[in-house]
Amino acid sequence: MTAEQRHPRRLDDTEMDTWLPVIRFVQLLPQVLDRTLKEEVGLNHARYAILVTLAGRGDGAVTMTELARIAGLSRSRLSHALDSLEERGWVERTSCSTDKRTLSAALTPEGREMLRTAAPVHVEQVRELVLDPLSPEEREQLASILGKLLPGVTAAL
Repeated sequence: MTAEQRHPRRLDDTEMDTWLPVIRFVQLLPQVLDRTLKEEVGLNHARYAILVTLAGRGDGAVTMTELARIAGLSRSRLSHALDSLEERGWVERTSCSTDKRTLSAALTPEGREMLRTAAPVHVEQVRELVLDPLSPEEREQLASILGKLLPGVTAAL
């Protein structure tokens, strides 16, 4: 069976007018956020996302599997990022008390301090690029739309 037989429907012009800006936005936004965080605080966006995820757990640790899923990283990319964060003293890895084969990660006090430094830079840029151009109603619409789209994308991972 050819690809055309499996997927005979193509995007029409109206669908393309919706889809192409989505592609451009999801490709460019992480690059811009990454560049600014690197310039301002020496931290890339993927590592910032890991720190935020860990901070969201308070003092609790997060397993590698769960952290990879939440951060949207492969296990190998996550491991590399955690190596870097651990070398800087911002994250520590530990074995799970019930299963020594399961590794977890937790934010250190130094990691919390880095997050306090990086967060204002990130928040300012998120507001500037995503939130401020939208009206409150558009923000609600965006949240609703993404709420419908994310489960399908998450399930496909």
